[in-house]
Amino acid sequence: MRERRPAETTTTTWKDDTTLKPVPDGPPPALAVQRLRVRYTKRGRLRFTSHRDISRAVERALRRADVPVAFSAGFSPHPKISYVGAAAPTGVASEAEYLEISVTRECDPEQVRAALDASLPAGLDVVDVVEAGAGSLADRLECSAWELRLPGADPAVAGTAVERFLAADHVEVERLTKKGMRRFDAREAVLSLTVFEGTETTAGQASSQPCVILRMVVRHATPAVRPDDVLAGMRLVADFAPPVPPEVTRLAQGPLDAHTGEPADPLDLDRDNTRGGEAEPASRHVDGDI
Repeated sequence: MRERRPAETTTTTWKDDTTLKPVPDGPPPALAVQRLRVRYTKRGRLRFTSHRDISRAVERALRRADVPVAFSAGFSPHPKISYVGAAAPTGVASEAEYLEISVTRECDPEQVRAALDASLPAGLDVVDVVEAGAGSLADRLECSAWELRLPGADPAVAGTAVERFLAADHVEVERLTKKGMRRFDAREAVLSLTVFEGTETTAGQASSQPCVILRMVVRHATPAVRPDDVLAGMRLVADFAPPVPPEVTRLAQGPLDAHTGEPADPLDLDRDNTRGGEAEPASRHVDGDI
């Protein structure tokens, strides 16, 4: 019998060997003409909100505030919002989180700040908005300042633990990560660590109960050294363990100021080029058009 051969297929080959991709229907999205850099807080009960939920809240607030956010092209356009730096972990409060927004028309940064602040829930407060200048904001976030409130801790024991931690050249700690248990040095990234006595806070109100307070400045590194890593190191070198979980707040993050040893404002370079004056207080809510 005659052997049957499979039917031949015909393909079209372009000279430059390219493949045509489907093109979305409709006009292309409006181009971004301005970038805004936003500093916001995570206070009170909002510290327990996940980063994903915060992202959704910000997108809804931008729509309510009628901010003309630019969108990416393609079949699944998404708003051009980027979160800068490592977000404060869930359960940790922060006075200095940053994001960037691309917009399709020129906007007044102060009006955006007021409208966005009024559209977000209490606790997610917009502290400052500036027009982005040259350079990467992420590159300016070199270190963070942290405050840990330790109710019920012994001040003398805490002071000894701080001294021993700072005197050590290396303090190896372990942390469970997505890739398993990881061991790293928690000492090198700590630029300063101080201890003093304060009072407890309940629902944002100070009480008369004594409380140990730790303040530290930690350089951003890989892997990131977190406040709980420093506490783990203090436990290793001095057997210091707070009786209850600490209340942790990121106070600031930015470039390291060589004179003060603290993080400087990372938006200063942008602010100098766009507007003068001080940032508005986070508690102020002002309605107005953008």
